[in-house]
Amino acid sequence: MHAIGIDIGGTKIAGAVVTEAGEIVAEDRLPTPSGDSEAIIDAVVGMIERLAVGYDVAAAGVAAPGFIDAAQSVVYYTPNISWRHEPLRERLLSRLDLAITIDNDANAAGWAEYRFGAGQNVGDMTMLTIGTGVGGAIVNQGRLFRGGFGAGAELGHMRVVPDGLPCGCGARGCIEQYGSGRALLRMANEIADVGGIGLQLANVRARKGALSGPDVADLIVAGDSGAIQALRELGGWIGQACASLSAVLDPQMFVIGGGVAVAGDLLLDPIREAYVANLPARGYHPEPVFTIAQLVNDAGVVGAADLARLHYNAR
Repeated sequence: MHAIGIDIGGTKIAGAVVTEAGEIVAEDRLPTPSGDSEAIIDAVVGMIERLAVGYDVAAAGVAAPGFIDAAQSVVYYTPNISWRHEPLRERLLSRLDLAITIDNDANAAGWAEYRFGAGQNVGDMTMLTIGTGVGGAIVNQGRLFRGGFGAGAELGHMRVVPDGLPCGCGARGCIEQYGSGRALLRMANEIADVGGIGLQLANVRARKGALSGPDVADLIVAGDSGAIQALRELGGWIGQACASLSAVLDPQMFVIGGGVAVAGDLLLDPIREAYVANLPARGYHPEPVFTIAQLVNDAGVVGAADLARLHYNAR
């Protein structure tokens, strides 16, 4: 049986028909009509209808940012769409003749990595998605952790600095403010301000008027010392967060995904170093594997489809 996965992002909606082996056999993408929640629902319905043509599809899963209830039905809150206690599953069921599930986008991506990507050979895996913000997913003993109310595994909002930088969630000091793509850009600008190894960063900023994420990424690839130092600072914060997570979750593997993860070992090395330096019972605790996610941009749709299939089969 095929299933459809839909991944609602801030700039695009991605959809795919996915086999039981996690293979994509058809896909579709369109810009997210941001600011218009009704248009987003219309777009999701239309995409599912188009993708279902010609395939034996019994279920569709929708991955959305924000807090989803434990019944995988209601979107409590999502930051970039005006959904507040939105009964998204029921609204889609009223228009589609398919079983529908709703899940958090980071959960869907993490599940895809566990089932078909980097985490296939472990039972306990924690994933951190390092993009504009920081997302998270936890697989414990082969089960996706959602928490008592469904909104668990918001790892980006674990506090690492008491009274630290303000976060969009309303708290201060969240790892999202120190371990995200936005944080990397801030660190790069701070290094550019000092000069020295930040000279090339400063030159690019002066030429373009402002540094961008792609600018910093290009300089990292080129081996620029200032950009790599910013990446090392970022990795240090992520590694510290992983040590705290390990004290609670004890995963066998940390999977690092998101746009910043393309840096590979340049990011993983400082993560590992900071993890070991901050690990409780250092020297006595088995160390987890740190690895880069494998499914990249397909993780959300593949995970959403697989979760929908599993939910359908369990009925």
